[in-house]
Amino acid sequence: MLTFRGMKPRSAISLVAACLLLLSTLFAFAGDEASEPAPRFHARTTAGDEFNNASVKGKVVLFEFWTTWCKYCEEEASLVDDVAKEFADKGLIVLAVDVLEPDQKVKKYLAEHPRSVPIVLTKDTNLAAMYNAQVFPIYVVIDRDGNIAAEQRGTSGERGLRRMLKRAGIEAKEEEEN
Repeated sequence: MLTFRGMKPRSAISLVAACLLLLSTLFAFAGDEASEPAPRFHARTTAGDEFNNASVKGKVVLFEFWTTWCKYCEEEASLVDDVAKEFADKGLIVLAVDVLEPDQKVKKYLAEHPRSVPIVLTKDTNLAAMYNAQVFPIYVVIDRDGNIAAEQRGTSGERGLRRMLKRAGIEAKEEEEN
C-alpha cells in the first residue's frame, strides 16, 4: 500500500495523481515546441464541404473543439468567428468541431447562436478522438506544412488565439510592423 509519513492512503494517492497530472501537462506543453506532423484526418461540415490533410495543404488550420453546454465555448465563439474572418485572406481555415452531441441539439443551438465558421459534427470526423477532446474548448493549429503548431486546452482569449496563429505564421498587420 502506498503511504507517506503522516498522510492517509487516500491523500497519498491523490498527491501522486496530482503529480502525474502536472507531469503530463508539462510534457504536453514541452511537446508543443517541436513540430509534430498532424494526424491524418477527415471532416465533413454541416454544409457538406470535405476537408482532409491533402485538401488543407499550404493553409493554416484552426480546429476549435466545442459543445453546446460549454459556457466558455459560447463566450469565445464570436472571437473565433472574427479571427476566421480577419485571416481568411491569409490562408486560415477554421473548423468548429462539436463533440459528441446529437445533430438536432447542435442544429437547434446554432439556430439560436449562429456561427460564421464551418461546423463539423462528431459523426462526420475523426478529429475529436485524435485530439482526445474531453474538456472544452480545445484549440489546435496546424501550420502550412501540416505540422501541429500550437494546442490550447481551455479558454484562450484573443491574445492566446493570436499567439497560436502566429506560431503557424499568421499575424495581424499591426503585429507584423512591431
